Amino acid sequence: MQHINNPVTDFHEEQQFRQSWVWLLLLVTTVCVIGMFAHGIYTQLYLGQAWGDRPMSNTALVISAAFSFLICAGLTLLFYKLKLITEVGPDGVHIRFFPLTRRKIAFHSITSCKARTYRPIREYGGWGIRFSRKGRAYNVSGNKGVQLEFRQGKPLLIGSQRAEELAETINKHI
Repeated sequence: MQHINNPVTDFHEEQQFRQSWVWLLLLVTTVCVIGMFAHGIYTQLYLGQAWGDRPMSNTALVISAAFSFLICAGLTLLFYKLKLITEVGPDGVHIRFFPLTRRKIAFHSITSCKARTYRPIREYGGWGIRFSRKGRAYNVSGNKGVQLEFRQGKPLLIGSQRAEELAETINKHI
């Protein structure tokens, strides 16, 4: 169990992108990119025919293929490592979208907290770290979360598979 700041927490949840459609999309994209460059390298380097209407040099083609493969591998690794960690401790709500960002929300800045069902695509444009006119959202899957309202600023939605428990824990502190 990886704790953000405090070993003593009232609530701890870790969520990851493990939806099959995410991995299928990554796989299809990677296979298409690799297949396209493999065809280009075969056509231009082995058959000696220019690949495309405005072919690059052989060196540029190999470098572009390697770079594209590294980007695909990097995105796959990033999605594998991405993790939404939510903790409630004595000093506030801690949200970490590892390895990208972390945020601490002091209890005194929260005016209300409630568990709710939401529509991730319609309300926030999908999953991840999202910004919309409705506010900000941190979510990785599902459609349940906790809505935090603040004295100043837009609301924040934290996606959670244990939304009721998270809301209860936060409400005990505010």
